[in-house]
Amino acid sequence: MSGAAGAAAAPQGRTATGPAAGPWLLGVRHHGPGSARAVLAALRAARPAAVLIEGPPEGDALLPLAADPHMRPPVALLAHAVDDPGRASFWPMAAFSPEWVAIRWALDHDVPVRFVDLPAAHSLALKEPVEGPERAEEAEGEEEVTPVVDPIRVLAESAGYDDPERWWEDVVEHRSPSGETDGGATPSEGAPGDALAPFGALAEAMGALREAYGDGGQPRDAVREAYMRIQLRTARKEFGDGVAVVCGAWHVPALAARTTLAADRALLKGLPKVRTDLTWVPWTHRRLARRSGYGAGIDSPGWYGHLFEAADRPIERWMTKVAGLLRGEDRFVSTAHVIEAVRLAETLAALRGRPLAGLGETTDAVRAVMCEGSDVPLALVRDRLIVGESLGEVPDTAPAVPLQRDLTRSQRTLRLKPEASERELDLDLRKETDAARSRLLHRLRLLDVGWGDPVAGRGSTGTFRESWRLRWEPELHVRVAEAGVWGTTVLTAATAKAASQAVAATALADVTALAEHCLLAELPDALPVVMKALADRAALDSDVGHLADALPALARSLRYGDVRSMDTAALAEVAAGLAERICVGLPPACTGLDPDGAEALRGQVEAVHGAIGLLDTGAEPGTGLRERWDAVLHKLAARDAVAGIIRGRATRLLLDEGRLAEDEAARLMGLALSPGTPPADAAAWIEGFVGGASGGGMLLVHDERLLGLVDAWLTGVPADQFTDVLPLLRRTFSAYEPGVRRTLGELVRRGPVPEGARRDDAAPATGGFGPGLDPARADAVEPVLRLLLGRPPEPVEAAV
Repeated sequence: MSGAAGAAAAPQGRTATGPAAGPWLLGVRHHGPGSARAVLAALRAARPAAVLIEGPPEGDALLPLAADPHMRPPVALLAHAVDDPGRASFWPMAAFSPEWVAIRWALDHDVPVRFVDLPAAHSLALKEPVEGPERAEEAEGEEEVTPVVDPIRVLAESAGYDDPERWWEDVVEHRSPSGETDGGATPSEGAPGDALAPFGALAEAMGALREAYGDGGQPRDAVREAYMRIQLRTARKEFGDGVAVVCGAWHVPALAARTTLAADRALLKGLPKVRTDLTWVPWTHRRLARRSGYGAGIDSPGWYGHLFEAADRPIERWMTKVAGLLRGEDRFVSTAHVIEAVRLAETLAALRGRPLAGLGETTDAVRAVMCEGSDVPLALVRDRLIVGESLGEVPDTAPAVPLQRDLTRSQRTLRLKPEASERELDLDLRKETDAARSRLLHRLRLLDVGWGDPVAGRGSTGTFRESWRLRWEPELHVRVAEAGVWGTTVLTAATAKAASQAVAATALADVTALAEHCLLAELPDALPVVMKALADRAALDSDVGHLADALPALARSLRYGDVRSMDTAALAEVAAGLAERICVGLPPACTGLDPDGAEALRGQVEAVHGAIGLLDTGAEPGTGLRERWDAVLHKLAARDAVAGIIRGRATRLLLDEGRLAEDEAARLMGLALSPGTPPADAAAWIEGFVGGASGGGMLLVHDERLLGLVDAWLTGVPADQFTDVLPLLRRTFSAYEPGVRRTLGELVRRGPVPEGARRDDAAPATGGFGPGLDPARADAVEPVLRLLLGRPPEPVEAAV
């Protein structure tokens, strides 16, 4: 149950209004620190002979691990189907979860403790398999399904509250088990009646709610509750009535109901079943705060953890944490700020009639005093403290699939500790440790274990640099379990999966991307299989677009192979063959295209141009691949039948490479913008020539001939056709930097420099361009430029 209210205790079949004998049904709100304190007080007072916990019984063998010193919550029980690891469920527990507190109390006092919910073998079999990247998240908390009725909301409204969370804080989180406001004081020993009284009160409330709303609209709850009743009967036969049950408060009336064993067994008859494996996995506070897939999610796990851990003065301690966080971010927060924030929070609580300042009051006080009314630093407080970034730990003795154990060993060897917070990792592949880290991350990506995503590197464009963005999410344990079908180590699993994908792939681009992955992940045993599939697909595919999509990945792979010292001779041969076929087939493919097709092929031409720059060996002048590609670009630039955007881009690529004279580029532009050319085609040519992120704006700034041609063409476009070309022009020029657009506008407004006149005779230059050369200033800059370029200083002539 999600949102089930927190305290209810009654012997089976009757209501507890005083210190009655067991069994004690301790109804809780999952992940509620107030419920956790109340459960701890009740267990200390009642001293049960056994403790039963809502959870999958297959996890009983894992319960002793909770006492391991290397077990640190938040953690979760992970259950997955052996034959279908993607079918999985989590049972999360934080340090302030009542279930975790009950487990630890039982283990510390040598009291038998068991899980009594419906077995995971049945609950997983009853689930529909979930597809997509969110499948593990959607599988979270299958043991808890949100009732249609929200008990906390109903009880809060009955008490006159419009905010259920604020009501819960007032009546549970800010009160001690004896009912007095203590702000998180550690419960002390007391009479059983005092410790059990709050549970009895909410047991009656839950009973009234279930009478009014039925079972909450969740038919599976009846099956689960029948199983729990059977387990409770079994425990009473073994341990007597001194049994404590910790479960969601919504279930308490059903467990206390008088039913027969036969009726409960009838509800369980015929349930489907699958083979399951269970283990403990680390969890995160951030995941506890997510509600999707887990109805018992909470909004502020970091705040709840603070309330549970703070022995006294929780508000003062919280404000101190906030001040430390903000100071670490270079914000000025003094001791006076902390004192004033505490006073303001307490004043707000008094004005609002609350027994103690809650999260709302402390947040308002932090915003007003420490953040100066700004929500920007407050967002950091919410992310780092209110939600929190805690990642639990699980001992090595916990069961795990072999692939997970190999991954854990690799993480420790490479000093790559999984972390809940996102961080960037820069790698230098010339260093062995960084190269090994890169291989591991690429192999995991091939296995769909998305621990890291590559990002654009900073400070270098060389192939020996890589940058990654890392964040470990709990559901990655499910991905690792799924990947375990491919092998027992990361290397063997990635190799087997790559080989299988190469055989199954039908598209040439898919195989080339896979070859790139194999080189990045350094999978020498998979590469021959991939290369054979690549050669077969390349020989059969005659679509120039497919070949153009495949070539860039091959060119990148050759560069990666160089830096990783791998043999890429076979890959180079395939890439050279693809490039030759593209050179032959591209000119005919660029004719007769609609605008969308022309735009797509323009991108492919650019990609092929970059790839050939990496592939060309320049064996002999005039015979290399670069020369053949330049000939193709000249054909594309000169043919009227080729789409305008491709002709413009081909012209620009040749100009940038120095393979086309500026006068020839101006001539081609003049032809493309001649009066006989339809305005839409001319606008497309302009977009290809100066559009995108190619620096076309600066080209127009520096070459006023080209700018004059564009200006003259634009002013000559008929009014009835101007609206047709305006979207293309707007898309082209809107990509320029604001300064470039401003300079172009000023140059157009000034008008062209008269023929035969010098620039310094015209109007003053704009946009930072001087009217002429200042020799004295140029001489002062020249030594610095020579130093930056690594050129020797110019010899100084001896004075006469």
